[in-house]
Amino acid sequence: MLLENKTAVIYGAGGSIGSALAKGFAAEGASCHLVGRTAATLDKVADEIRGSGGRAETAVVDALDAAAVADHADAVAEKSGSLDISVNVISHDGLFQPLVDIPVDVFADSIAKVARTQLATTQAAARHMIQQKSGVILFFGGSDPVHKFPGLGNVQVGMDTADALRRQWAADLGPYGIRVVSLLTGGIIDTFPDIPETEQARKGIIDGTLLKRAATLSDVGHVAAFVASDRGRSLTGTQVNISCGACGD
Repeated sequence: MLLENKTAVIYGAGGSIGSALAKGFAAEGASCHLVGRTAATLDKVADEIRGSGGRAETAVVDALDAAAVADHADAVAEKSGSLDISVNVISHDGLFQPLVDIPVDVFADSIAKVARTQLATTQAAARHMIQQKSGVILFFGGSDPVHKFPGLGNVQVGMDTADALRRQWAADLGPYGIRVVSLLTGGIIDTFPDIPETEQARKGIIDGTLLKRAATLSDVGHVAAFVASDRGRSLTGTQVNISCGACGD
């Protein structure tokens, strides 16, 4: 298996994307530590992983609390002997409206949440990975400099903020053998509510791809497991495009 004897920490693991990542890692042999704010959703994902023969533990941690994040990472590394993979898919509150209509404080707080959680979780993992001289840190969402759409408010700005951090982390951590990669997505329609109001958005995402299909949650898990494995060891400081061609060159 690709991730045998690896330890992964997934922040936001109770959500659809986080659970897909955790399941993808676990299926390839990783021991997964699921982190979030709601015990019930974490336990559900952990039970599903264990039911499929994987290994999973849960912890309720507020990713805005840097000290709590660091304490949890320390505990994982001490128990497991290493911390090999870290991914944070905690999202900020999406404000889909023109920037001119968003109150300054609301916008600033939303972007600060992105910066605080990404910095805290990556710092916590990086301290152990630097000592190991190995590790993989994944970001999710990515940055698309080509396509521009009105009305996205803070959504793409938040993803661009995270991706800017990814670029700097890759430069800082590369000398220690640590890889930092973003998964660039054009939209995972499996995560959309199954209601009539989302049908147009689903169709728009599919029509905008070259393959005329959208990436699935299963695709997310499979690609992430490959990128985090030694078979992806030449990948760092870049985005891996899983948009089915929606985001091109």
